Amino acid sequence: MRFLDISTALAPSTAAFPGDPPVAVVPQRRISRGDAYNLSALTMSSHAGTHVDPPSHFLAGGAPVDRIDLGLLNGPCRVVAVGPSTRAIDASVASTVPAGTRRVLFRTSNSERWARSEAFFPDYVALTDDGARALLGLGVRLVGVDSLSVESDTTGRFPVHHTLLGAGALILEGLRLAEAPEGEFELRCLPLRVEDGDGGPARAVLVLP
Repeated sequence: MRFLDISTALAPSTAAFPGDPPVAVVPQRRISRGDAYNLSALTMSSHAGTHVDPPSHFLAGGAPVDRIDLGLLNGPCRVVAVGPSTRAIDASVASTVPAGTRRVLFRTSNSERWARSEAFFPDYVALTDDGARALLGLGVRLVGVDSLSVESDTTGRFPVHHTLLGAGALILEGLRLAEAPEGEFELRCLPLRVEDGDGGPARAVLVLP
């Protein structure tokens, strides 16, 4: 069995969404300093790197990350390659996803940009609200993206999050898909079990045939 890790490595250099706390890894014990073992303190956002958005992220009374259906995050998935000139995953792009697809991961030009630099870029390719509604209509219940947010919204209303989470779908953000070929794979993803968590940093891998 072979795995392709599609997670973002967590390090002080890891990009954070504007306004979110950065990742910090602070050594507390080091063998090189005479300690018996190595140990570090971690500080980060609940939405650092690759992470799962549960309903509670945007919906009052929504399920937190420790009470979501892990079955939605594990199982057959489809990686969909979006052309480099495509600036948004709208309904026309969503319509290329076969009906009945339960889990979809979108590989866009974001992944190639992440491969070149860890710096945050505001002009990332994102899902539109009509694209989200089209995916739900096809039966999709997990949407994965290679950006730190599934949507690019300047209104403060966050319609894509509300559309997906309100329909019972989950969102997987911060993927690194530059090396992921288009096609069908097995996805394995488990977020940290943060009690009442509004988000869960996760390790996500594709099982390669």
